[in-house]
Amino acid sequence: MRFDAAVLRSYEGRFAVETVNLDGDPGPAEVLVEIAGCGMCRTDLAVRHSAGRSPLPAVLGHEGAGVVVKTGGPDTGLNVGDHVVLSFDSCGHCRSCLGASPAYCDSFAPLNLYGGRPRNPARLTDTAGERLAPPWFGQSAFARYAMVSARNAVRVDPALPVELLGPLGCGFLTGAGAVLNSLGIGPGDTLAVFGAGAVGLAATMAAHAAGAFVVAVDRHAERLELAERFGAIPLPASTTGLPDRIRRLTDGGARHALDTTGSGRLINDALAALRPTGRLGLVARLHTALSLEPGSLDRGRGIAHICEGDAVPALLIPRLTALWRAGLFPFDRLIRTYPLADINHAERDCDAGLVVKPVLIP
Repeated sequence: MRFDAAVLRSYEGRFAVETVNLDGDPGPAEVLVEIAGCGMCRTDLAVRHSAGRSPLPAVLGHEGAGVVVKTGGPDTGLNVGDHVVLSFDSCGHCRSCLGASPAYCDSFAPLNLYGGRPRNPARLTDTAGERLAPPWFGQSAFARYAMVSARNAVRVDPALPVELLGPLGCGFLTGAGAVLNSLGIGPGDTLAVFGAGAVGLAATMAAHAAGAFVVAVDRHAERLELAERFGAIPLPASTTGLPDRIRRLTDGGARHALDTTGSGRLINDALAALRPTGRLGLVARLHTALSLEPGSLDRGRGIAHICEGDAVPALLIPRLTALWRAGLFPFDRLIRTYPLADINHAERDCDAGLVVKPVLIP
């Protein structure tokens, strides 16, 4: 079949919406999904800085949502007409997957970033017959259609606005999952969130919904205004004595902190803002060595990286849609939609901080 997709052909170039060809029908563990909307995530844009490890030319996009139009059979557990949110891929049989930790799948990097499943080679070609890279995050959802592993497609209620649900498969799942799963935040807890982008604001909303007291730190005033609307105390990142200010607001120090920035300075501020035995979660990938201030980990304080919110998508995504229906997780207020043809405009707005979460509509 032939359809439009946004193709990235060089690490420095722009996306181009082209006609692509998809070879074959779904395999026994696959479904074909007509994409209703796909979020643009920082990880998509990080391909430009992957030092060639992520193969091009490629159709990116890994926050897709849409409607199943063909299945590989009953073993997929899905039917034609099902509305689905697409999340990250995982093998399903390694120790982490069997232990309900698919985000730590032994094959996470090759499946999602660097080449896909060996049994499912690249099936997209351009009009000249050149083969494109294997599915990105098992999806390649910057397109009208995506052939995906049924394992990373989560059925949702068709009454929900499916075109807006894609970011629940990665960005919003990461922030909310870090709070609800990794840190286990509940009523009366205190949380300091560093970075009020898509992940940080999702964490803020989830923590507020869980009954926690939240402080949000960012350098953009408009992001802090959003965090305040979602129940957080806003603090500019430039605040003098930032850790002391957070400790005063949280009665001696936050029980939990979450850094979404990857900034060494803010990571040290986050550790300094914790109370004894406090925990800091990191969700951004560090690109330089992290130097910690002396005493940062004293008195039982800890730090750990969190991948995909420690989520089992089939469990967390329905929980987040239920919170949205209850008015407790208004993720749709972070979204601005763009036609797929305006993907380069969406990327520029994302880079400039003019939009929290772009969603592309094919």
